[in-house]
Amino acid sequence: MGTNNLTVTRDGVVARITLTQPEIRNAFSDEVIADITAAFTEVGARAEVRAVVLAAEGPAFCAGANLNWMRRMADYTRDENVADAGKLAEMLRVIYECPKPTIARVQGDVYAGGVGLVAACDMAVAVDTAGFCLSEVKLGLIPATISPYVIRAMGARAAHRYFLTAERFSAAEALRIGFVHEVVAADPAFEALDAKVAELLKALTSASPAAVRACKKLVIDVAEREINAGLIDATVQGIADIRASEEGREGVQSFLQKRKPAWLAG
Repeated sequence: MGTNNLTVTRDGVVARITLTQPEIRNAFSDEVIADITAAFTEVGARAEVRAVVLAAEGPAFCAGANLNWMRRMADYTRDENVADAGKLAEMLRVIYECPKPTIARVQGDVYAGGVGLVAACDMAVAVDTAGFCLSEVKLGLIPATISPYVIRAMGARAAHRYFLTAERFSAAEALRIGFVHEVVAADPAFEALDAKVAELLKALTSASPAAVRACKKLVIDVAEREINAGLIDATVQGIADIRASEEGREGVQSFLQKRKPAWLAG
């Protein structure tokens, strides 16, 4: 299985979903979101698959929304924003609830919605040169749709800082706050990264498949507030509100036009 946006391969009991648009830093579009959703749905249903790796090609893991998609969003009505955000929310839910354990193999920078991709996976391994940034407030937006997963992954205290400041933080900081589980040296061939991912895969595939599935469900069921339809709908409404707001539109337009937003002008 594969599209222009990603490939899906299988090596024994391990499926690998790889984002394949390095020229645009593996940024999201509505098409990419649909492809990722379909890929995780498909591999999650395969009886022979016991673990899934989410990877990417090029210098960036995922840079959030791509420019063409942002240009379209800039003119969306509120209802169109609700529908659009709902598709992103569904993609994240499908990754998070995938019945097979998932590992994010982070070989490069992760921005905005890409942070949600990493957070929705069960485990994350990053190279020490990777940077992370929840950049939404710089555009007059908020990381609403990804927030249930990101806050669970990094904790509320860290989210207060990085949601509000939009600071870039290092892989070492991501490890410190618990957002990623392992950080390895960034060698040219990513040998250390792949070795660590392989180590986790060995542990996952050595355990009882039924027990692993049950344990994953246990964590989802028990951990903090359930990510349910009400919470997901609240995040969809939140991002639609802010996208359709005056500052939200101004932030996106200023980014696309490569100028300072009105709140920084003058």
